[in-house]
Amino acid sequence: MTIRIISTVLALLALAAGLAFANAYPEAPIVFDKPVRGVLFSHKTHMEKGLSCEMCHNRLFEMQAKKAQQNSDFVMESLYQGKYCGACHNGTLAFASNTRCATCHIGVKGEERLKNGGKPEKKGH
Repeated sequence: MTIRIISTVLALLALAAGLAFANAYPEAPIVFDKPVRGVLFSHKTHMEKGLSCEMCHNRLFEMQAKKAQQNSDFVMESLYQGKYCGACHNGTLAFASNTRCATCHIGVKGEERLKNGGKPEKKGH
């Protein structure tokens, strides 16, 4: 009986934590920099489409931002095989990961514009 009560309490705490996070997702985009720089992910875009945190987190991605880029298989080929973003970005659930490249791959200059509030970085000549 005690184990059941403890399990129920833990489940309720986990649910409450998940709901709190869902209402407080990071609004700033995550910009991956490995294996290439300037790959954008927006929680806001995905949440606005009605996706929940649990659809990706602890199934496809850990909660720690950018942790996936430490994995040797965090490359486009893995996405094409249905891993990471490719689990949904397969052409059926969402646009295929081998199409619309510039949606996510903003490149180094795009990353600089993002950091500078949409303005290109000024370089001295």
